[in-house]
Order: sequence, then C-alpha cells, then structure tokens
Amino acid sequence: MNAPIFTNDAIVFGILMLSLGFVFFTENLKTGFWVKFYKIVPGLFMAYFIPALFTTFGVIAPEWEIENTAGEIVKGKSQLYYVSSRFLLPAALVLMTLSIDLRAIFNLGNKALIMFFTGTIGIILGGPLAILLISIFSPETVGGADFDAVWRGLSTLAGSWIGGGANQTAMLEIYKFNPAKYGGMVFVDIVIANIWMAILLIGIGKKEKIDNWLKADNSAIEELKTKVSQFTQSVKKNPSLTDFMIMLAIAFGTVGFGHLVSKYLSTFFGNIVSAINSPTWKNIFTFLGSGFFWLISTSTIIAVILSFTKAKNYEGAGASKIGSIFIYILVATIGMKMDLALIFENLGLIAIGVVWMSIHAGLLILVAKIIKAPYFFLAVGSQANVGGAASAPIVAQAFHPSLATVGVLLAVFGYAIGTVGAIACTILMELASSL
Repeated sequence: MNAPIFTNDAIVFGILMLSLGFVFFTENLKTGFWVKFYKIVPGLFMAYFIPALFTTFGVIAPEWEIENTAGEIVKGKSQLYYVSSRFLLPAALVLMTLSIDLRAIFNLGNKALIMFFTGTIGIILGGPLAILLISIFSPETVGGADFDAVWRGLSTLAGSWIGGGANQTAMLEIYKFNPAKYGGMVFVDIVIANIWMAILLIGIGKKEKIDNWLKADNSAIEELKTKVSQFTQSVKKNPSLTDFMIMLAIAFGTVGFGHLVSKYLSTFFGNIVSAINSPTWKNIFTFLGSGFFWLISTSTIIAVILSFTKAKNYEGAGASKIGSIFIYILVATIGMKMDLALIFENLGLIAIGVVWMSIHAGLLILVAKIIKAPYFFLAVGSQANVGGAASAPIVAQAFHPSLATVGVLLAVFGYAIGTVGAIACTILMELASSL
C-alpha cells in the first residue's frame, strides 16, 4: 500500500476527531437535510464510514509502504487503533460498567445466549455451505492443494469470526495454511467483518421497525434501560474538575492494573498451554495466552466489583458519557482500517465471505423470528462472534451505554469456544472442498 497523504498519527487523530465533531454537529441539527439523513443512517455508522472514506481516497491509512533513499521498502503503521483498543476500550468498559445492575442483566433471560450460539452455528455451517455454493460457479476459487488449499486459509476466518485474534492464530498453527497467502485471508476478515458491523449499525437506526417485524418482547431491555436512567437521575450532579479527574483515575488506573495483570496471566497460562502435549488441546486453549483477553476480562471484573461501591454514583457525573467518547474514537480507528477500494482486488474470496456471512445473518434472523428475540440480541450475539471484544461493546452501547457489558461478556465467552467451533467448521469445509 502506498503512503497516504498524512502518516503522522497526531495529524491523523486530528482528522478523526474532526470527523466525529462533524457527525455530532450535523446529527444534532434540528432542521434541514441532516434531520432526514440521520433518520435513515445512524450517527455511529457515519463515525465509522467517514474515516473509511478517508482511507479509501488515500488521505490516511492504517498501514503503508514507502521506499527510502537507499531503495529499501520501509513499512509504516498507525498506532491509533492499538491505543484505542488497548487503552480507551477497557477504560470505556470500566466507565460504562460502574452503574451496571447485574440482576437486571441476568433478567434479560436466555435469549441473549440463544442468539449468541445461533451466530456461532451460523459461522460453523456458513463456511462449508459457502464453499459448496461458490464451487458451482468458480471451482478454482475454493480449490488449492496441500498447504495452499483454500479451506485451510478459511479456517483462520472461522477462528476469528467465532472467537478472536488468538483463535485465528491458533487455526493458522493447526492447519498450516501457506503464510505467503495468509494476508489475503486477513484482508477478507477485515472487509467482511467491517461491512457486517456497518450493516448492524444501520439496523440500529431501524430497531423499532425490526422489533415490530420480529414481534419481539424487549421489555427486559427497556426495564434495564429505565433502571439505569432512573439511577442516573437520582445521582445526577454538575460535575466538577475533581469528579472528572477521579473518573479518569478510576478508568485508567484499572486499565493500568489490567495491563499489569494481563502480562503475568498471559505468560503464566501461555506456559501451561505450551506444555500441553496434544496439539489439538493446546490450540483450543491458545486464547488463554492472549494479553488482550486478560486485559478485557480483568478490566470488566474490576468494573463489576466497583459497581457495588459508591463509585457507581459517578454515573451521575457523566461516567458513561466519557466512556461513549472513548468508544466513538475506537469506532473511528476501526473505520480507518477499511479501504473500500480493495474489495474489488480479490472478488473470489470476498464472494465466499459474503455468502458465509449471509448464511450467518439468515440463521440469526430466522431464529430471532421464531423465539421473538429483540434486534439487540441479534446484533450483539452476532458481533460477539464476528467482531469479538473490540467491537461487540460498540454495537451494544449503541442501544444504550448500560448494555455495553452484555457485549463484553458474550465476546469473552466467544474466546473460550472459538477454536473448538472453528475446528468443527474447518472439518466441514474440508469435506465440502472434496465433494
């Protein structure tokens, strides 16, 4: 990828913040074109889409290559997504979880888990079905032999779309896909997963109509939102500088502790996992060696503990609003990773991804219709699989900040079953490729 116009992260961050400012300014206009526009397209989607346009037109980029004066190719990379996902995301989760009502979360019932597992099954079945369908029109797209076999590469997508990055790496290790071609699979992962998240965000703008069509009972969700709103009103105050500093101290103090603990826990469990003799069992538990897994888990656990203390009263000073700011910055950096022009460079693999994700989506819609599950459970159950802990809270908090924790809990569960589900999917994909 050629170098974009701006490679300095300070400048790029300024561009992203201007984009977010534009979205919030136009979304809050009371008259004119933008009122009608945001009735169709939610602001959260625009916060994602505008940075994607900047990347597509070469203004900014997540990664690039340049040739130095010695004729050597030098790779460059923006650190904004890393900072957002490793610092701002866990801080946001802490601030949004301070006022959590665990009893109300559990009262959401079993539909959240049903939709999550439906999403998992959709990924497991979607891979082999996509191979069978695409092979009818383009057998070479799903072909390949030995370690170049496409099904081996697609196994890494299954790991990512059920669990996360650690599960994806585990599948690469298990099935030994050609490393030279692995970049193409990563590209499909980024494109399809981000397009699907964009569709889910657009659907949030139509959630009432979708819920009516599904004949969904979202009373438990509304009850949770009402409880949080009533609590917020009961402790509402005009925040002082001290309040802001204490909230940031709680958030980033927890993040710092999370990084400290995750370093030791990932090393400790990583050593245990590496000592397992069975390659299959070793890769199933690879996620335990992921620092990001322990960072998110530790931050969430501490936030839940704090929700039983007076720290929860900081919701009245705007804790979840600060958390939402961090989430929007994360959304912008995720959008920055999406180059829409690259979609046309590998249409065969993209077609597999589109069919695969369509099967996943279709099964979710079918089950949601049958059990009358609200769109919230469909969207978050899907994103907890496909996007993991980095993006499931984004979709969840778009419904209400108090619901972000639901996305985190499901995503963390996805890490635990990601490799097992991906192995099942890969076995079926290998069979489908041999037909």
